[in-house]
Amino acid sequence: LWPWLLASSGLSALVQLVILPFFPDSPSYLLIQKGNEEACRKAIRKLWGEGDHQAEIDDIMKEKAAMTSTKTLRVLEVIKERSLRWQLYILMTVMTTLQLCGINAVEFEEYLIPYASLGVGLCECLSSILCSTLIDRFGRKVLLWGGYTLMGSVLALLTMTLSLQHQFFWMHYFSVILIFLFVVFYGIGP
Repeated sequence: LWPWLLASSGLSALVQLVILPFFPDSPSYLLIQKGNEEACRKAIRKLWGEGDHQAEIDDIMKEKAAMTSTKTLRVLEVIKERSLRWQLYILMTVMTTLQLCGINAVEFEEYLIPYASLGVGLCECLSSILCSTLIDRFGRKVLLWGGYTLMGSVLALLTMTLSLQHQFFWMHYFSVILIFLFVVFYGIGP
C-alpha cells in the first residue's frame, strides 16, 4: 500500500505538468520582468474579463518603479550596513536556535521506531494548521517564545521519562507522546 500512496503524489504532479502550459502568464511578470505591456493587458483581460483595467496596470507600473529604485545588496554589504544590524542579529539567533533545538534528532530517530514517522507527519500537519490560525492572533514573537519554552519543557520531561523507562512499562509510550508534542511545539513556534 505504501508504494501506491507515495506514487499518488506523482499523479498530481503529472496532472500539473500537463495543465501548466495552458495557464496564462502573470500580468505583473509580463509587465515587470518582460516589459511587454500589450501581453500584460491581454493576460489581464483573460483573467478578469473585458473592461478598463488601467488602474491595475498603473499599480503594476508603480511596483516596477519601486523595484527599480530599490538597491539590491550583496551579502557583505548587508553585514556592513548598520541599519540592518539588528535584523541580522535576530535572524542569526533564530537560525542558530533552530539548528540546536533538537528537531534533527527527532527527524533521525523517527525512522528507527515503527509508526513514528506517521505520527511525526501527522503532528507536523497539525502544527501547520495551528500555526496558521494562531499567528494572526498572537504574532510571531509570542509563538517563537512560547514554542521554545514549551519545547524546553517537553525536553526536560523527556529526559525524566527516559531515565525512568526501566522502572515503569508505560514510560515508553509517554516518551513517544512527548516526542510528538515536541514536534507540534516546534511547528507552532520556530
